[in-house]
Amino acid sequence: MNATAKTMTDNAALLEIKGVDKKFGGVNALRDIGFCLNQGSITGLIGPNGAGKTTLFNLITGVFPADRGEIRFKGRPVNRCRVHELVRLGIARTFQNVELFENMTVLENILVGLHTRTKCGMLESMLRFPRTIREEKKAMTRATELLEFVGLQKYMHQRSSDLPFGWQRLLELARALAAEPGLLLLDEPAAGLNMSETRELGELIKQIKDQGITILLVEHDMSLTMSISEKIVVLDQGKKIAEGPPRTVQSDETVMAAYLGKAKK
Repeated sequence: MNATAKTMTDNAALLEIKGVDKKFGGVNALRDIGFCLNQGSITGLIGPNGAGKTTLFNLITGVFPADRGEIRFKGRPVNRCRVHELVRLGIARTFQNVELFENMTVLENILVGLHTRTKCGMLESMLRFPRTIREEKKAMTRATELLEFVGLQKYMHQRSSDLPFGWQRLLELARALAAEPGLLLLDEPAAGLNMSETRELGELIKQIKDQGITILLVEHDMSLTMSISEKIVVLDQGKKIAEGPPRTVQSDETVMAAYLGKAKK
């Protein structure tokens, strides 16, 4: 690669992960992990159970610090940033197990997600300054737009715990989008969904990508992952064993051995 091409590639990288290690006790959860996510792309992160996928998500989102290596977002090192700092920088996520405020309404859950983008403090809110009222109206408008985007606007005043499971997934996705992320990490968003719901979710994820949001996807439904991802990164036992376009990764003998337990020829 010549210098010009390398510069163009580096400039396109929204997230850069270089030589990342993470241990828990004597267990090497991640070893020398490195790859980049380009702006406005969908990347699938796959691997057998225990490969280190969720651990990597937790490092990127500030739940744990990396033991070694570097994570850069928009060119800035974020290894030691806290979760709320990363959200403000533009990193949001959903969870493997749906995490909602069950006693809040659908609308209230979205408004919670919007709080990172509001500027009025507690005193201003209590005294009901004109700026506070304008900001609340703006938040309400945005929350309604997000619920319309995921198809839940009719249920905004319903308690979130009363929604069917698939709709709870959509609500969690909308709440993550409320933080206005540049990078969205989706942890098994299709878990528990039927085939029709999974297809609809795939179309929704592509629409999110079309808005310029970069997506890192962990998903066990390989048909979904392979159909919407532009690049696949494969982990096995804490190590990266493959990276490339879906069709190339699917035919990789090392990947097949990791999933099927077959030795390479």
